[in-house]
Amino acid sequence: MRKPAVLITGASGEVGFGLIDRFAQTDHTRVIALDIKPLPEELQARCSASIVGDILDENLLQRLISEFEIHAIYHLAALLSTRAEYTPDTAHRVNVEGTLNLLKLAHEQTRWHGHPVTFVFPSSIAVYGLPNVAAKEKAGRIRETDWNFPTTMYGCNKAYCEMLGRYYSLHYRQLAAESDIRRIDFRSLRFPGLISATTMPTGGTSDYAAEMIHAAAQGVPYACFVPPTARLPFMVMPDAIRSLVQLAEAPAEKLSQRVYNVSAFSLSAAQLRDRVLSAFPKAQITFDPQIPRANIVDTWPADVDDSPARSDWGWRPEYEVGRAFDEYLIPAITKRYR
Repeated sequence: MRKPAVLITGASGEVGFGLIDRFAQTDHTRVIALDIKPLPEELQARCSASIVGDILDENLLQRLISEFEIHAIYHLAALLSTRAEYTPDTAHRVNVEGTLNLLKLAHEQTRWHGHPVTFVFPSSIAVYGLPNVAAKEKAGRIRETDWNFPTTMYGCNKAYCEMLGRYYSLHYRQLAAESDIRRIDFRSLRFPGLISATTMPTGGTSDYAAEMIHAAAQGVPYACFVPPTARLPFMVMPDAIRSLVQLAEAPAEKLSQRVYNVSAFSLSAAQLRDRVLSAFPKAQITFDPQIPRANIVDTWPADVDDSPARSDWGWRPEYEVGRAFDEYLIPAITKRYR
């Protein structure tokens, strides 16, 4: 008999690593990990199944439908912002067509076992697009419905997939003859810049924060690709993992929307540098803005309004900026390189 399981795509990435580790701490969650490359052995040992494959491979997805009873999907697989700008066509295939394949899989699983599959989709502040720095400074904390004019392929992909998720949850097959259409339960978080102490940055436009700390811990010079004034909201990985699981477990009747902002703290690049120098006084951190990448950061909000997440499902970050650096980032990253 097939047992209920959770599917995690992009399982070897920063967020996937954290999710698998969290689920491994329980004795009731069966994890099916899917990634385009083999998972490290320590991650494989924590999963019921570890599958190497591509989310664009529909034959593979049909195999998943036939072999497993999937009740929740954490769809993490994506081509991130900087890499997506270099290969926009590939980004569209992976980020949009891959997501559409997973939404169809979720629908099939919902139809088979009769329970709405919870589809958890990490989105991004890349869905926002402010026209200039002056507008960014004036806007302040941005709500989910503000400035949804992405300027990157990654942002366009995420914004469209949010809408696809709403459609599959609320309107899929709305003209079908049968009256009882079982739909999925799509839920999405718009993440700020994520900083991890356990994995290296992998191509995100906000990765200068993590790169700065890792370079300082290794004692190597770092030239930051944005100017000192560039400001973004951030969150450390433990809070990111907790927010995903917390949203997935929230009662459906408590949710007033399908997509939520979440954040923990907002810092300029200069403030990040000051935090790093207080821990690594000999660090060599300079600013050498790469204008195209810096311009992208300027279109993203300096901070976001996450009050709907706080009121609907009790979101509260555990790591404000002081604790994030003093208790998580600096100790863990320092230990990594000793």
